[in-house]
Amino acid sequence: MNTRTVSLHILFLFLLLHLIDSLHTLDQNNTMKDGDVLISQARKFALGFFSPGNSSLRYVGIWYYGQLERTVVWVANRENPVNHTSGVLAFDHYGNLVIRDNIGDLPIWSTNISSLTSNNSATAQLLDSDTFLPSMKLGLDRRTGLNRFLTSWKSEDDPAPGSYSYRFEPTGYPQGFLYKGRAPYYRGGPTIQYPHGVDRAMPHDFNYIIRVVRNATEVSISYSASTISRYVLQEPGSLKYFMWHDEEQRWSEFGHYPKEQCDYYKNCGPNSNCDANTADQLDCTCLPGFEPTSPAEWYLRDGSGGCKRRRGASMCQSGEGFVKVQGVKLPDTSTVHVNISLSLKECEQECLRDCNCTAYSSADKSMGENGCLKWFGDIVDTREFSNLGQDLYVRVDAIDLVLVPSFTARHRKSTLVKKAMVATILVSAVVLLLLGSLIYCLRLKRKRDRNARNHLSRVTTISAYVDKIACLKDLDSEGRRKTDIPVFDFGTIAVATCNFSSANELGHGGFGSVYKGVMNDRTEIAVKRLSKYSGQGNEEFKNEVKLIAKLQHRNLVKILGCCIEEDEKLIIYEYLPNKSLDSLLFVGTWHRSMLCKASFL
Repeated sequence: MNTRTVSLHILFLFLLLHLIDSLHTLDQNNTMKDGDVLISQARKFALGFFSPGNSSLRYVGIWYYGQLERTVVWVANRENPVNHTSGVLAFDHYGNLVIRDNIGDLPIWSTNISSLTSNNSATAQLLDSDTFLPSMKLGLDRRTGLNRFLTSWKSEDDPAPGSYSYRFEPTGYPQGFLYKGRAPYYRGGPTIQYPHGVDRAMPHDFNYIIRVVRNATEVSISYSASTISRYVLQEPGSLKYFMWHDEEQRWSEFGHYPKEQCDYYKNCGPNSNCDANTADQLDCTCLPGFEPTSPAEWYLRDGSGGCKRRRGASMCQSGEGFVKVQGVKLPDTSTVHVNISLSLKECEQECLRDCNCTAYSSADKSMGENGCLKWFGDIVDTREFSNLGQDLYVRVDAIDLVLVPSFTARHRKSTLVKKAMVATILVSAVVLLLLGSLIYCLRLKRKRDRNARNHLSRVTTISAYVDKIACLKDLDSEGRRKTDIPVFDFGTIAVATCNFSSANELGHGGFGSVYKGVMNDRTEIAVKRLSKYSGQGNEEFKNEVKLIAKLQHRNLVKILGCCIEEDEKLIIYEYLPNKSLDSLLFVGTWHRSMLCKASFL
């Protein structure tokens, strides 16, 4: 037999098939024409010529018998269709199954040389399928070099091999890989066996058994199920699992892979863990003891660069240990070191003795804490599950070992090292507390000093800043010293007057308008805003401020400050709720008499 890699090997079904027409069996003396159909003894499968989808080309295939919609599970001449309905299927004198375009023509497809039994009956191998059925095997036959795998169809109309293949890889610790071309696209992880027949990911009433064989002659995987089911590899890159509902006469898709971002191979870079449950955050997190390789890319939610060992970490005979990461798909096991005879505790001890050992785990959770897998170098393609997965123990240094919650840590450390670490942490905590208290006190003192300097929000005094304001430079030093007129920020006054809203306008005259305002401390003010077209210059503004500041009387309005900013000139007075004097001077006689009487009170 040719030992090149081929696809999907099972015992040939033809020996179990019976023709529904005049023939009883297909043997070396018979031929099968287009239109003839062979049905298995159990009446589960049929074999014959068919055209897929909307294609008119003819292929020989096997499909489920008795279903309204034809479900093909194997195609013989995937790349060599028959152009019309004149094709025939037969055995040649070597025992090979051949397809010819016409009787007597050269074969357009054939199997490899088959073995003949003592009674001259033949068996054959079915090659190149996209479907994985119960009792079939995927994997490597070490004796012959035959590697059995799935390949997708190009399309529903063309069963020729597509871009995707699914293989059970034997290197390291066996695991399933979905490839796009030659590049890994999805990794199923090490297969968890369920020898007692129940997979908790399946329906509670569904019996599903996975069997993995790993010995000197083969590395393979197979499954059995309590109902009709199949795995199908489809374009574009989806491995789907279907179960047949007999009452409803239809296939129901139970699951497909990959189905979320974390399923794609190396979605997060090395030494990181992918968590699909963090929808509003980056789905990549560094494993314990590691930090982002590129913090900038990490900040931009790009975790493809992965993580590196934390700077300054001491990983060899320095009190290091292991942190348990629970419920994950174990990292890529292609290069893992395997020892099935070791317990989990022995595996930990071996990994701890080897400074290059990055992580370890049990080989299969169905085996309990038995079997040992050890990773060296970078850990790739780890993802977190919510209710499935295995436990991975990652090597960390002594500092990370203490920082991680104790219930997840497995380590060996002397009592002296533990006490030293506790003391270091306590001293560090005390120092941080003292520094924090000092910083708080300094900030509190600065805040109090700032509040004492500011009588109102963002206010300073002319005595401090008058030299910076050109229009007030001529105020005499004595007047400046005695009056100490506050200078307001223009933005503060704008906020107080609702940006000089017309609703807040109290009145206007030749030199501008007067607005009512309310400061942050609820003080009511009246703001005189000089118009830039009023004709009053800096000199007049200065004289008005000086005059009102020096005149202090209970019957005169008080000046609270001023504001000069570019072309804006503002004078801030105390607010008089009873309007101005003219409203009393020019009212009726009754009001004037009341005013005169009141003046002598």
